[in-house]
Amino acid sequence: MQKEKSVIRSIDWCTIIIYLALLVFGWVSVCGASYSYGETDIFSLDTRSGMQIIWIGTSIVLATCLLLLDDRLYDTFAFAIYAALLLLLFATIFNPHEIKGSRSWLVLGPLRLQPAEFAKFATALAVAKLMSTYKFTLSKWQNLAKAIAVIVTPMLLIIMQKETGSALVYSAFFLMLYREGMTGSFLFTAVAMVVYFVVGIRYQDTLLFDTPTTVGPFIVMLLVQIFTAGLIEVYCKARQEALIIGGTSLTVTILALLFSVYVIPFNIVWIQIILTVVMMGYIVWIWTGKPMKEYLLILLFAIGSVAFFFSASYVLNNVMQPHQRVRINVLLGLEEDLAGAGYNVHQSEIAIGSGGIYGKGFLNGTQTKLKFVPEQDTDFIFCTVGEEEGFFGSAGVLVLFLALILRLIHVAERQIHTFGRVYGYCVLSIFLFHLFINVGMVLGLTPVIGIPLPFFSYGGSSLWGFTLLLFIFLRIDASRNLLRK
Repeated sequence: MQKEKSVIRSIDWCTIIIYLALLVFGWVSVCGASYSYGETDIFSLDTRSGMQIIWIGTSIVLATCLLLLDDRLYDTFAFAIYAALLLLLFATIFNPHEIKGSRSWLVLGPLRLQPAEFAKFATALAVAKLMSTYKFTLSKWQNLAKAIAVIVTPMLLIIMQKETGSALVYSAFFLMLYREGMTGSFLFTAVAMVVYFVVGIRYQDTLLFDTPTTVGPFIVMLLVQIFTAGLIEVYCKARQEALIIGGTSLTVTILALLFSVYVIPFNIVWIQIILTVVMMGYIVWIWTGKPMKEYLLILLFAIGSVAFFFSASYVLNNVMQPHQRVRINVLLGLEEDLAGAGYNVHQSEIAIGSGGIYGKGFLNGTQTKLKFVPEQDTDFIFCTVGEEEGFFGSAGVLVLFLALILRLIHVAERQIHTFGRVYGYCVLSIFLFHLFINVGMVLGLTPVIGIPLPFFSYGGSSLWGFTLLLFIFLRIDASRNLLRK
């Protein structure tokens, strides 16, 4: 066991070095993205590159203060911090300052703060505190419901601020829940819903072999039947029932398809709907003979899948905001709109492609200097890396982030107490979500939801928020082996 005086030596300096390297490369990218031809002083506080130095300096001071605090404060006041941030999020809904259609910013004179960025570490602390309580286990649905409630509450408040992108970040906490014992069926269900939505919407108007059947609904209904059969095999260990459901679905669907193509054309989806209803009735019949709760959960999955699919188109066209609908249609290839919703991504791809292998060099990017890419120093900062540093520079940045992710996994796994491990995986999940979505939307692979790239995007709120997340974890880790009095 270590003594108190050795805490500083227990700090994970490897992670801190990665953090500092990301700050340096981040500042270089902000400088390149915000630089205009004719500027003579990139360090001036009148420029974004100059102000970013201030944010970096204050973040380092904040990080130092977090390391000097007693780690027990984070555990003791976890719920109090969470409650305070919830109140701040609630108050932000009613603030009079609306920026780009969102009420998520608090304007204090020249300073603008986004409480949603700070609510991430507060939520991570709260869920870690909850899950570290005595005899807490996610196998009990009451405990799982409590953990989900802690995560979802700030999401709802942020959505009420009309900041959907920041709210979606909190879904990353479900990766931590999976690590801590949540059944994989939840993740599978989430992935299945995404597949239903993408395939169903993308091919909803494409005809199958010149029949009245549309490809989207056809594939989705077939997937519902196959997924249901697979779940019965995995969770109920009932191979015979799974083969009956899967075999019947495939056989009837193929025969209906052949009849529609060569005899009388008709919409096969109606046959698939009948098959799905019969399948649900069959599951109920099985359950009456073998009353296992798994059958009811799988039945709920099948019903939910069908309901989700048939409501997806309505939600897309009647519930979502017009700009959200256009962004999804552009991503799915249903619209181009290069002058509107697709403009950012199109210009970003041009900027990255123009960088080639080695890039154009620091401050020499033409796409970014001529301001072709909107939000190029915040949400689309990665396109500056691609244009000025090229493929090798972009790969280097991604490798640096990969090193951070792998290091966080290592540090989280060595935690002795549940509180530290859960909090560590919360931090890891948030960083991973931001990295995947931000880089993906710059490359046109994910929807444009407007979230920053950690340590790269310009601004104090995001930089402070990520610093809080990371260094609270490092402080908790530094005390993992302490001998308490």
